[in-house]
Amino acid sequence: MIAYLGPFIHENDTDSKRDDDLLNVFQSLDLQGSIDYLATGFAGKDFGGLYSLKPLAIIRPRGADDVARAVKAAYRSPNLTVAARGNGHSINGQAMADRGLVIDMRSTEGNHFNILRINGEILLDVSGGALWEDVLKRCVSTFNLAPRSWTDYLGLTVGGTLSNAGVSGQAFIYGPQTSNVTELDVVTGKGDILTCSETENSELFFGALGGLGQFGIITRARVKLQSAPDMVRWIRVVYSEFEEFTRDAEWLVTRPEGESFDYVEGFVFVNSDDPVNGWPSVPLDPDHGFDRTAIPRTAGPVLYCLEVALHYQNNEHTSTVDTVVNSLLGRLRFVEDLQFQVDVNYVDFLLRVKRVEEHARANGIWDSPHPWLNLFVSKRDIADFDRMIFKNMLKEGVGGPMLVYPLLRSKLDNRTSVMIPSEGEIFYLVALLRFTPPYPKVPSVKKLVCQNQEIVQLCIKKGFDFKLYLPHYQSQEDWERHFGNQWSTFVDRKKSFDPMAVLAPGQKIFKRVCQL
Repeated sequence: MIAYLGPFIHENDTDSKRDDDLLNVFQSLDLQGSIDYLATGFAGKDFGGLYSLKPLAIIRPRGADDVARAVKAAYRSPNLTVAARGNGHSINGQAMADRGLVIDMRSTEGNHFNILRINGEILLDVSGGALWEDVLKRCVSTFNLAPRSWTDYLGLTVGGTLSNAGVSGQAFIYGPQTSNVTELDVVTGKGDILTCSETENSELFFGALGGLGQFGIITRARVKLQSAPDMVRWIRVVYSEFEEFTRDAEWLVTRPEGESFDYVEGFVFVNSDDPVNGWPSVPLDPDHGFDRTAIPRTAGPVLYCLEVALHYQNNEHTSTVDTVVNSLLGRLRFVEDLQFQVDVNYVDFLLRVKRVEEHARANGIWDSPHPWLNLFVSKRDIADFDRMIFKNMLKEGVGGPMLVYPLLRSKLDNRTSVMIPSEGEIFYLVALLRFTPPYPKVPSVKKLVCQNQEIVQLCIKKGFDFKLYLPHYQSQEDWERHFGNQWSTFVDRKKSFDPMAVLAPGQKIFKRVCQL
């Protein structure tokens, strides 16, 4: 009987002859791409910097056929696993394969880029290995079009974000990226190449979207497009009270379409002059000053920033933009005199985190460990989360952004593998994006990881309605709790599309079924 459940345990194999035999098998596959079993170090690390697992070899495929050949060979092997790697932005080793095969999907980035018009919709066929930032630049510069939904950081692959969800400040209008794709090409764990959609191979389509790579490797996606604006009015306003911050944010995201901003996010920052965690992190322009005297004396250890944006075209008069912005801001209850705004190019706005990356790379912070924690927390429990965690455990900051903003259940398709809190229309994204400076006098990475675990355990103990986003668990019990009543569906899909548990071993959900 095949056992599908249980925490992932890699079988130790000290027989180097086995590795040599497997390499000989893969070298005989007649791939159009290449196999690299020497320079495997980069594929044994990721952005999180918390794990290091060296693969047996790296496959750089030319296209889906190469991916399928590699997966099929692993499927027929005794116990080999395969991990698809996009841009290596995972936090907990999710794109690693300990002495398995890592498929470098970036080598396929140029395979697809076709604009289509189907039933009145404008769509883009794009490679699963393409970076969203490259998709953005090419769509806008060549066609004056853009995908509808984004992530904050666009140095991620299309297949990577669709395997998770892909959320940002546009999700309250269009839903996450998983709600903005109509068709996929997927290589299953058996090595089959299947085209899937809502009407064709639908179980695989909905399973792969948010499926953490467990059912297949996305090699092509058909993404919804819309006309791209020219400019963005980018605004930040500050709150001292969490209740007023959430009330305004929820009002904005529940307005009828076309009657709100085009982007709504928010973050928590420390009520101090800390250059990373405090007041200096809020202004949008070096010429902006933060008037700390405007902060009410009743303010607590943390403050809140609502970040919004309005799209417009170059031919629109400034007064028209001002009227719309002022009408919406006039309904909000932020702290007077703590309002910041700039007008920026649309592409520059979407690539705003790219500038953060460039600065962090220059300072050595980008390559340091990143013990991040991402959660979805229900509206019911977000005030308690603020009181117990933001105002208490994290009142001195996390060395990076602490995002918190509302999303809408109705904008997600519950047929996908994306897991969200069980109650209510509104839930919140909470992202603790820790950066660890490469110098002393900061908490050790181990302590930060422990603090993340304490936060999760507190949420469990208090009965919060929450889910980890970009989840990472070590036990079957935790994964079962994460998927709840969808666990049996998840397991059934695994049996159907990856019965030997070849794919995505770094997620540590299923154990590889060994063939004798």
